[in-house]
Amino acid sequence: MQKVTPFLLFEGKAEEAIRFYTSTFKDSEVGNILYQENGMVLYATFTIKGQKLMAIDSMIEHGFTFTPALSLFIEYDSGEELEEMHHKLSDNGKVLMPIADTPISEKFSWVEDRYGVSWQLNMMKK
Repeated sequence: MQKVTPFLLFEGKAEEAIRFYTSTFKDSEVGNILYQENGMVLYATFTIKGQKLMAIDSMIEHGFTFTPALSLFIEYDSGEELEEMHHKLSDNGKVLMPIADTPISEKFSWVEDRYGVSWQLNMMKK
C-alpha cells in the first residue's frame, strides 16, 4: 500500500488538468472521477508513471494556488523524452530552469505548467 499520495487542489480545472497529464505522460491513466452536483470534481485519482495522485476542485475560493516550493520530480532515461516533456509541460506555462546539465544531471529542467503545478525533469549522469 502506498503511504503518501500527492494531492492537487484546483479551482475548476481538475478534470482538464488530469486529462492533460494522463495524455502527456506515458504509462499514465485516469482512475476514478466523482463529480459535485455543479459538475466540478469532488474526488479524483490518476496515475503518472505508476505514481498515484489525487485531485479535487475546491468548493471555495482560496487565496493560494500552487507554488514551485513543492514540485513533482520525474526521472528520465532518454534526453529526447525529457525535452519532449519540457516542451509539453511549459506550453502556456513557465520555464523556471531551462534544460541544462548540472553537476549530477546530464539534463535537468524545471517548469511550471499551465495549471501552476511545478515539475522537475531529470536525467542522471551515467
